[in-house]
Amino acid sequence: MLARTDLRGADVTLSQLRRALPRGGTDINSVLPVVTPVVEAVAEHGADAALDYTEKFDKIRPASVRVPLTVIEQARAGLDPQVVAALEEAIRRARKVHADQRRQTTVTQVTPGGTVAEKWIPVRRVGLYVPGGNAVYPSSVVMNVVPAQEAGVGSLVVASPAQADFGGWPHPTILAACSLLGVDEVWSVGGAQGVALLAYGGTDTDGADLNPVDLITGPGNIYVTAAKRLVRSVVGIDSEAGPTEIAILADDSADPAVIAADLISQAEHDVLAASVLVTDSVELADAVDVAVAAQAATTKHTERVRTALGGPQSGIVLVDDVESGLRVVDAYAAEHLEIQTRDAAAIAERVTSAGAIFVGTYSPVSLGDYCAGSNHVLPTSGSARYSSGLSVQTFLRGVHIIDYDRTALAEVAGHVVTLANAEDLPAHGDAVTVRFGDVS
Repeated sequence: MLARTDLRGADVTLSQLRRALPRGGTDINSVLPVVTPVVEAVAEHGADAALDYTEKFDKIRPASVRVPLTVIEQARAGLDPQVVAALEEAIRRARKVHADQRRQTTVTQVTPGGTVAEKWIPVRRVGLYVPGGNAVYPSSVVMNVVPAQEAGVGSLVVASPAQADFGGWPHPTILAACSLLGVDEVWSVGGAQGVALLAYGGTDTDGADLNPVDLITGPGNIYVTAAKRLVRSVVGIDSEAGPTEIAILADDSADPAVIAADLISQAEHDVLAASVLVTDSVELADAVDVAVAAQAATTKHTERVRTALGGPQSGIVLVDDVESGLRVVDAYAAEHLEIQTRDAAAIAERVTSAGAIFVGTYSPVSLGDYCAGSNHVLPTSGSARYSSGLSVQTFLRGVHIIDYDRTALAEVAGHVVTLANAEDLPAHGDAVTVRFGDVS
């Protein structure tokens, strides 16, 4: 089921390595002709167009875009108490981790009488997208809302697809998670039209304003991602997320049944999900193949899992040793990277490219998906080489505050004038010297 790439004894360059590794992904450009008219229609016609497309794609037209508070409250009241308890614990742990990410204002005295401060200001209004589709994702509500709240964002709206099975409102578990987090503004709109409505705003069916946002975060399918690309000149976005992926670096000390379970856990997300094992042990690779076949046959989403594991994005990569494996996983830059080797913590410390790193046998990716306290909205498709997962920092803007007095400016005025003249921008220098009466 899992294809093999044998890099043992190969002296490959970094570019050759990137080409050799299993990699899937999606072609966002291929759906832009479909998505562009949707975004343009919502930009021009607002909620009416968004509801038209919701009716077309989701086979339901909600009575309004904004979900009534009574519906949200009923969803919370009807949620299984065990699910409530699990969500509350996930929220508690996420708050604990994200609270420690808060940034403080720093003030640097550059010279006597001259300071530069950096102040962190939260984004004013944020749209948090929570997908529907193959699964229900209340955990994504937690992962998006908690860091935004901890950053001090004053206005939050959650958008999630309308569900025909629930009267045109988002899934009740999504609504209940919003209620547990204190979010009372939820829009029943998903897909490209949901992203566009977040960006451009509009007027609801009852005449109420649907205010546009300044930043959109949250995962979604290829159509959602394409819409985020199209509106990124109007609002900020967190990333263009691709299908989920896991890489596992393991040696012969690892348990093949555990590795198989972890590969399958990501494969059940999507037929395009990527599951990759990097190992220096042929014996482990063989045992994982056997365990994957056995577990995949009994898991609930068997066909989805088999398709994902059999795709070009998944496989086993054989390397000479763990050192070579480190080079491979850094080149791959997985969204989720598990280290299941001897001295896993020390190996994990040496990784330079991963969205999140899970250390040892008892830190599976599914822990991070729900209750580790970490964030599960992470960079995909190799973008972990240069970008980070969702955090409090995503929702903050660093602003420099420059405060120089007369003496401090006079001290450096000559250098400013010199550099301005060197760049053939003499008016820049004049803007300094005029303050000392040197320009008529």
